[in-house]
Amino acid sequence: MSDFGESIGTAVEGGLFARAVSAGSRANAASGQPLDRGHFAESICLNCHTPLQGPHCHQCGQQAHLHRTLGAFLHDLLHGALHFEGKTWATLPMLAVKPGELTRRYIEGERERFVSPMALFLFTIFLMFAIFQAIGLTTPTDIDTGAPMRATFESAEQSLETESAEARAELAALAPEAPERAAAEARVAELRTRLDELQRGEAALVENAGDSASFTSPATGIGFIDKGVEKWRENPGLMLYKLQANGYKFSWLLIPISVPFVWLLFAWKRHFRAYDHAIFVTYSIAFMSLFFIALSLMIKAGAPEWLYGTLLFLVPPIHIYKQLRGAYSLSRFSAFWRLLVLLFFVNVIAVVFFNLLLILGAF
Repeated sequence: MSDFGESIGTAVEGGLFARAVSAGSRANAASGQPLDRGHFAESICLNCHTPLQGPHCHQCGQQAHLHRTLGAFLHDLLHGALHFEGKTWATLPMLAVKPGELTRRYIEGERERFVSPMALFLFTIFLMFAIFQAIGLTTPTDIDTGAPMRATFESAEQSLETESAEARAELAALAPEAPERAAAEARVAELRTRLDELQRGEAALVENAGDSASFTSPATGIGFIDKGVEKWRENPGLMLYKLQANGYKFSWLLIPISVPFVWLLFAWKRHFRAYDHAIFVTYSIAFMSLFFIALSLMIKAGAPEWLYGTLLFLVPPIHIYKQLRGAYSLSRFSAFWRLLVLLFFVNVIAVVFFNLLLILGAF
């Protein structure tokens, strides 16, 4: 992907975190302020200079008596990443066991009690890709597209050489006047011809190994598609790496892609708003990210195939069913048929997302 495409993902990614660092860009109004046990002992707000009347500024909302200690900085670091406080431990168990109730309570206004869906989404996506990288679950970058074909040629060549050697040995064992000698000579000549043709084909493969023109595909006439196909043909390893990197940078696209499909399940229920569906989708993706993290660690630790296979088959649909039923207050039947449709939609969403990544990689 070019600098333009990368800048889109980086800009959005940076924008989602910008609020955490925006305060640091303002002028420091605390110069010369006295400290009390590592905290400012100010009488006016250091942000807007309004006289303080409590623990927070009633004008701009900034907390009073801000810290200047390393310990408090580390606390802010963790807090800024994912509110590593009571919110986390109130959110994660409910996300796993009662996802529908968590979604409904957040939609209905219990915002301070739980980690916001977007913060959880960003953290889990980052954590998932970091762990995948750490355990080696990444796309290969040293792909040799000619290697399988060369291996096939070498195997066939070895087989023909063995067969040819046996035929020559049989011919040498025959007496000059033996009636079988003519057939044996014909067989040796045929095997020699086949071996020569095979070696010429292998030589042509080696000669054209780096020549993309020898593996051309019909042009579509659409510029960015043809350009993308050409990139994949020239360096598939690099394009796979970019595809994985784009998957991380543009993972947020899963949310706007998914919301319309969830809306279709409730199109005739006007009291459910697009916001409700966005919260549902974001919490669901965050859980699936955590689930895939756990699954990948199980595989890396050597868990039996039947175990993680069973979990992969059962956990996602059960979780989606529970979240549907609790978030939208559905009956068992209503949640079940929506689950079946949504599982089909998930495949459509995955295809749309994958194709978007391919298009972004073509720029």
